Amino acid sequence: MHSTLSGLGLTIPLLAAPMAGGSGTPALVSAAAGAGGLGFLAAGYKPPQVLAEQIAALRAQGIPFGVNVFAPNAVPVDPGSYRRYADAIQGEAGRYGLRISGDDPVEDDDNWADKLDVLLADPVPLVSFTFGVPEQAVVTALRKAGTVVAQTVTSADEARQAAEAGADLLVVQASAAGGHSATLTPQRIPPPTPIAELLAQVGQAVQLPLLAAGGLATSADVAAVLHAGAQAAMVGTVLLRTDESGASAPHQAALADPAREATVVTRAFTGRPARSLRNRFIDRYSAEAPSGFPALHHLTSPLRKAAADDPEMVPLWAGTGHRQARSEPAHSTLARLTAQL
Repeated sequence: MHSTLSGLGLTIPLLAAPMAGGSGTPALVSAAAGAGGLGFLAAGYKPPQVLAEQIAALRAQGIPFGVNVFAPNAVPVDPGSYRRYADAIQGEAGRYGLRISGDDPVEDDDNWADKLDVLLADPVPLVSFTFGVPEQAVVTALRKAGTVVAQTVTSADEARQAAEAGADLLVVQASAAGGHSATLTPQRIPPPTPIAELLAQVGQAVQLPLLAAGGLATSADVAAVLHAGAQAAMVGTVLLRTDESGASAPHQAALADPAREATVVTRAFTGRPARSLRNRFIDRYSAEAPSGFPALHHLTSPLRKAAADDPEMVPLWAGTGHRQARSEPAHSTLARLTAQL
């Protein structure tokens, strides 16, 4: 491994991906560290005070860990398209006694400044950014505080932007990844470039250590990306059924359902491209969903909460390797993933 990773305390080249919305838990971060790797707290959607409390709890364990932050990269929604989409999904909301308002899109920044304040006041070993590249001054401040900075990228052009901003590491995310694509241009869905090819493209563009992510679910997958030039692999979906996962029971059951084989990229739930197992909501509304994050995330949030027990109505985030997710302790999954190294 690159010295940056070994310096963080990793003894195996494996990281547990940040999974916002509750699937990623402090217990999963602890399990990754216990296996010799490193896990991430997902700051996305999380109140700054909760983030600060979870950082303090992990620090008390004396383990390496990271924090992933949604960097601002607004995708304003077209007002007319937003209203039409709100009207389209009102029929679903009405079944739960909800009224979906398409009048005032919420275009917030997920408490960006407050979360940076937390990370600068109580520096953590590693911070990664997703959705946008922060200003160079932000990266410089974190590095001066002793934090290693990683940037998630989906192309060589994005890698160049991250390098210019001063990132120490790059997380190279293939389109096979579950959940949101980290693309900086979410109006366009990234092409399905295989991870080995994407690593080669990024490696030719910048001279930074690379971490591979997206669809990695077996020991052979991990070995392959290390052979292709990655310093470590990052896995997420394969951990969603572990004992430490915070994924809901319907989500975990769907991952194991033999009838749910296909994953698709959709904007239907949040207005950003994200990979999920197919369900009725996606089939019905993907074609109508406009680009617009976080407006659509906030628009559909009440419906997703009300329908939380119905797997046909909620996002079932999953990468293409989801069939490898097992119900077991996370350390067993992580040990299996490094079996061929």
